[in-house]
Amino acid sequence: MEQHPCNISTPIREDAALSSESIPVPGQCNASPAPALPSSGLYQLDILLRKGSNLAIRDRGGTSDPYVKLKLGGKEVYRSKTIHKNLNPVWEERVCLIVEHLLEPLYIKVFDYDFGLHDDFMGSAYLYLESLEQNRALDVSLELSDPQHPQQDLGSLELTVTLSPKDKPDSEATQQQSVRLSEQHRKSQLWSGIVSISLIEGRDLMSMDHNGLSDPYVKFRLGHQKYKSKTMPKTLNPQWREQFDLNLYEEEGYTLEIAVWDKDTGRRDDFIGRCQVDLSTLSKERTHKLELPLEEEKGMVVLLVTLTASTAVSISDLTPNVLDDPTERQQLSKRYSLLRSFTNLKDVGVVQVKVLRAEGLLAADVTGKSDPFCVVELCNDRLQTHTVYKNLSPEWNKVFTFNVKDIHSVLEVTVYDEDRDRSADFLGKIAIPLLSVSSGEQRAYALKNRELTGPSKGHIFLEIDVIYNAVKASLKTVVPAERKYIEDEQKVSKQLLQQNFSRVKRCIMFLINVGTYINSCFEWESPQRSILAFLFFVLVVLNFEIYMVPLSLLLLLAWNYFLLASGRKNRDGDVEAVEDFLQEEEEELDDKDSEKRGFMDKLYAIQDVCVSVQNALDEVASYGERIKNTFNWTVPFLSWLAITSLCLATLVIYFIPLRYVVLAWGVSKFTRKLRDPYMIDNNELLDFLSRVPSDVQVIQYRELKLEPGQSPSKRKRINPS
Repeated sequence: MEQHPCNISTPIREDAALSSESIPVPGQCNASPAPALPSSGLYQLDILLRKGSNLAIRDRGGTSDPYVKLKLGGKEVYRSKTIHKNLNPVWEERVCLIVEHLLEPLYIKVFDYDFGLHDDFMGSAYLYLESLEQNRALDVSLELSDPQHPQQDLGSLELTVTLSPKDKPDSEATQQQSVRLSEQHRKSQLWSGIVSISLIEGRDLMSMDHNGLSDPYVKFRLGHQKYKSKTMPKTLNPQWREQFDLNLYEEEGYTLEIAVWDKDTGRRDDFIGRCQVDLSTLSKERTHKLELPLEEEKGMVVLLVTLTASTAVSISDLTPNVLDDPTERQQLSKRYSLLRSFTNLKDVGVVQVKVLRAEGLLAADVTGKSDPFCVVELCNDRLQTHTVYKNLSPEWNKVFTFNVKDIHSVLEVTVYDEDRDRSADFLGKIAIPLLSVSSGEQRAYALKNRELTGPSKGHIFLEIDVIYNAVKASLKTVVPAERKYIEDEQKVSKQLLQQNFSRVKRCIMFLINVGTYINSCFEWESPQRSILAFLFFVLVVLNFEIYMVPLSLLLLLAWNYFLLASGRKNRDGDVEAVEDFLQEEEEELDDKDSEKRGFMDKLYAIQDVCVSVQNALDEVASYGERIKNTFNWTVPFLSWLAITSLCLATLVIYFIPLRYVVLAWGVSKFTRKLRDPYMIDNNELLDFLSRVPSDVQVIQYRELKLEPGQSPSKRKRINPS
């Protein structure tokens, strides 16, 4: 490594100071200045982020948790790992950047990481690339400063930088710049293990409310992943009994951060306390019971933590991959065969997603182009492609592999436009239930809007392969479904409130119509129908056995299956009717909103009450629709599973007296807590119904169809009938 003969600390600009041992400053050094580099062209900038010295104190303990961000041309190009409780951190991290213009400086910012709070600014500096010498490793010391407090001493950063011209042809170098998913970026998305956490309880938490109690909830953070528990009202010893999984990324560290908060309505939530767990100290493949005291003796939380190794999760280019190799595919098929149905019940299957290309995307930039990248999500697992710059028909050609933990999960593919210095713009999204996938078939999916209720511009080409074990998938159906780590906070919506009310009204009207029909038999409105109903009633009462209840439901499922198989009934008919109904509701509400703007102000005053009512209506409507969709064969897998369950129930009730069945059920319920004190309560029937999509979800997951040769911007819905 070369050292420049000058050793000068000179302020360069008022918002950043540059002290360099290797960058010559004219008029202050006798050394010959390096020949000026062309201001434009392609250069490779290699940076070794070495360490920081005497950084600013931002935490109450007299330390900080610093990390560094690098920005080039307004875009964040790198973020370092966080060094906890250290004012002289050592990173020793390398990053390679492709630079097009030397006149744009590299902007370096240092932050103090605060879990659950806003990260504190610790200083910034500029590295001016036009002053660097080419093809030389230069040691640079950057004095950090705060533009709002320029006299404050915030310490310094030490880097080693090398700037060299690119020898590759322009097209090849430009392609390398546009493919942002470098090997380091690719590895940073892949997880090496799974952390299963059961949040059991809290003990002796601090009182934060005037009534001497609290409304506690817990936030977890592991790297960039977050999870928020439910809120337990008015207690200092909450019983959460929640289970969730986080992915373990080696590059993000093994520190699990836990913060306990008190929920307050109408004002900011109160912070109760925090604690940390170093997962690297826990042995794998076994469950650990942890009783973790909060800081400053503010209580304790109790967890069960299990670390397990992750099976194959990968990102690769569009080259021969695992499922394209007949031998590997055969091994995977054997791994998920029926003969191995009771080994590793959590490993239900594997899904491979080939993200090929998109066409006709929305132009999000003023230049009439977009910088699209694609994000693929399967529940809480999230992977993304590189960005293709200035293109409305990008080609990604990436292959993503996920583990399937629940065959009823929905694969979400979202296309964004990358923007400078602000969040990405939404371009389109699709949602594909895994059970609806035609394995190995390359298809064009029309993009939808953010709510998945209407079309967006463009379509995306995917090829999806799903391999799973049906027995494991069936067993997983009757356990609680995995929740999103952090869900968006619910806000009152007059439109959604009215829509959910209308959905409940439709379900109630169905029950009323059934009651009216039965009453018409009593009233002898149709003598022929009344006579048949009377004979049926007499036969059932005289010969009733309890096994006839599941048998009648079984016959109803079989009858609807016969109608679908014979073509007398269309599975999409009800969906289109519901979709038209919801669109009419939206149009009516839009007309009213233009006249009554002040109504929302009144709703926000009682927001919590309205959100509760809104969610209750949604839940009631959803369960009514899910029961209907189970018998309508909306999801054939679930209908077949219902047939299997009803057959078993029919046989059990037929051969075993009812009193013994009820006795066994009661004994099981009464002894459940004794057999496993930490068992999380669940209802198998409700868990089954939670996998059945409601009418709104069926519309969201339904593919928008294109006529052959039709432009994406001029597509129309095609009636399947």
